[in-house]
Amino acid sequence: MVFKTTGFTAVIAAIAFTTFAGAEGSGANAQVAAQATADITTEAQLTEEVVPVFVEKEVVQELPAAEAVSDNSADAAPQADSLRELVAAMPAGSQLSDELQCLAGAVYFESRGEPLDGQLAVAQVIINRAEDRRFPSSYCSVVYQRAQFSFVKHGRMPRIKTGSRAWQRAHAIARIAHRGLWDSEASDALYFHANYVRPSWSRRKVALATIDTHVFYR
Repeated sequence: MVFKTTGFTAVIAAIAFTTFAGAEGSGANAQVAAQATADITTEAQLTEEVVPVFVEKEVVQELPAAEAVSDNSADAAPQADSLRELVAAMPAGSQLSDELQCLAGAVYFESRGEPLDGQLAVAQVIINRAEDRRFPSSYCSVVYQRAQFSFVKHGRMPRIKTGSRAWQRAHAIARIAHRGLWDSEASDALYFHANYVRPSWSRRKVALATIDTHVFYR
């Protein structure tokens, strides 16, 4: 490794030499040393700006925390007078993050045969759970929580027919729910079940809405 002497180091050396010369009492030597000091100081001033400065550790600016879930599309919210119009207006073909993929998958498997407001309500339940301390803190962990959704088998989601209209609707509903673009009748629901069953836990919950074949509770 090659070490370079900066102008500042040279100035220190020159000052030391001047002091030594003065101590010896030689006027000629002192004069020469003083002139050398002046020359080196001038050179240091001229080259100071181009001398590289090294630090021991890399300086890294801390970045703001990224959002846990992101909608990869940058489009503005479409304007619509109904949920059906809003679903139709959502841009097709946009990529979903892993979290939104889980949300859309749950909508697809749990409610693809339901009306759109029923699908939105299912998505809202998953979002509400992810925001509630009693449940896991992400869409995927809510969906894959043990014994919560019957379509999850051995910790895996079945294959989705991504070219189907049902998936396109679920895709749009997930983004609408995540971005809060349309109010759901199940606004703060945390539970739901099909209306042809009567689970024991439902007696301890407050029913909020019945949408087609699903009953929603908080």
